[in-house]
Amino acid sequence: MLELKFDENGLIPVIVVDNKTKEVLTLAYMNEESLKISLEKKLTCFYSRSRDELWLKGETSGNYQHIVSIVADCDKDALVITVEKDGPACHTGAETCFYNKIL
Repeated sequence: MLELKFDENGLIPVIVVDNKTKEVLTLAYMNEESLKISLEKKLTCFYSRSRDELWLKGETSGNYQHIVSIVADCDKDALVITVEKDGPACHTGAETCFYNKIL
């Protein structure tokens, strides 16, 4: 596996993209443990900075994100994960977390 560059808090930013629509679903963070779980389960698992804990997306809502691919950027300090989703990506029930139009 590539030598990824986690930040000083042991985190790496992750952009999650819908495999069908190519829409950005969310921006989240992973640590080494959540990345390992994601690779093993082929489901997105993130690190919650606010709760200071791991969370498997869909574990409580049923809206799992099945991983299609994971790629790192040129600096290996950010990831893009393409997923097939079982339901809305946002905790508000929206299909994507990015729905607050500015321009």
